[in-house]
Amino acid sequence: MSFLVLQAYLKLIQFDLYLARRNFAALYDKVRKCPLGKKTPTPDAVERVCAALDMAGIWYWKESLCLQRSAALTCLLKRYGVPAQMVIGAQQMPFKAHAWVEVDGRVVNDKSYIPEMYAIVDRC
Repeated sequence: MSFLVLQAYLKLIQFDLYLARRNFAALYDKVRKCPLGKKTPTPDAVERVCAALDMAGIWYWKESLCLQRSAALTCLLKRYGVPAQMVIGAQQMPFKAHAWVEVDGRVVNDKSYIPEMYAIVDRC
């Protein structure tokens, strides 16, 4: 588990750098092109990877944004063979944007009703 937490921590750094440079296009492209791992995921892969990212977030030196966390989680899940999608949504009033991760149409890193609160802008 500690190696997985380290991988998650490094992913948080990687996507934080994209956001620090205000390079949303590169972040989006990285997530979109992240390859699906060839191995069959274990039954608990989603829970293990989500828990590792949560632990990495606890040790991260600053608060991470939903976009950063969702990008990191999507790429890690894909690495472990889980067909994850990062979903980006927006609200009009008050204007708010949010990102979350879905696996087989199920939200894995947020509240299950979050898609009902936002109009989906894109999936990658």
